[in-house]
Amino acid sequence: MRNVILRIFLGVLAFVCCYPILFLLTGAFMGQEEAAENLRPVFAGAEGFAAWSLIPLQPTLRSCVELIFDTPDFFVMFWNSVRLTCGILAGQALFGIPAAWGFARYRFRFRRGLFFLYIVMMMMPFQVMMLSDYLVIRQMNLLDTMGAVILPGIFSTLPVFIISQFFKEIPEELLEAARIDGAGEGDIFFRIGLPLGKAGIISAMVLQFLECWNMLEQPMAFFKTPSLWPLSMFQPQITAETAGTAFVASVFALLPAIWVFLAGYEFLEQGIQAFCGKAG
Repeated sequence: MRNVILRIFLGVLAFVCCYPILFLLTGAFMGQEEAAENLRPVFAGAEGFAAWSLIPLQPTLRSCVELIFDTPDFFVMFWNSVRLTCGILAGQALFGIPAAWGFARYRFRFRRGLFFLYIVMMMMPFQVMMLSDYLVIRQMNLLDTMGAVILPGIFSTLPVFIISQFFKEIPEELLEAARIDGAGEGDIFFRIGLPLGKAGIISAMVLQFLECWNMLEQPMAFFKTPSLWPLSMFQPQITAETAGTAFVASVFALLPAIWVFLAGYEFLEQGIQAFCGKAG
């Protein structure tokens, strides 16, 4: 009986967690008129409550067609998100992975203090750093450019923390044996560190992809030109008349994140375990 109750509880909890996805899928196949009518109390301030059904009364692909053929702004924002995400991830791979290796495998002055500073910065929300970032970016004449979001994102501290935990697990004896065989520090990093730390690197990149793909506050703070807006800023432009198109856009925006998550799920699980286990 206890197992039955537990399964029922977990099933209800799973349904509650998955309901937003069902909500999006239903809205994507719902006509504009039906969606506007159901959500009119939300957008128009009318009396009553919003209504919804898991099965549209008149399923249609009209909203999907309108988004693909009649909404060019969506594709501009989509490729802006791709550019921002790829730029940040490439920069983090170029700077974050060597930094993680240095913290994990070398002993140098102020190492513990610098790593503690990394952890402190990792726990700070964007709102705390927004003013200082804005002043630095303005001084560098990067406001209203892709670099205004990419440059701070490159030096995010979370990937360094996660990857360094995996690099620390590499046995020191293995590295010493490589040095005895004549391998240089660069050879050790590329031929031993990167292959053995692959799980941490991929898990960190997956987490950063999800964060960069969905970022909203940074573009709102640093972008003024609409042509630079990422896909995350397409969603606030929802009205009762465009609700159906917004649902379809949300589904399309969700697909890359789901694909990346499923592709790196095993490595992501290992990264979360390392994050939780080593943080203490």
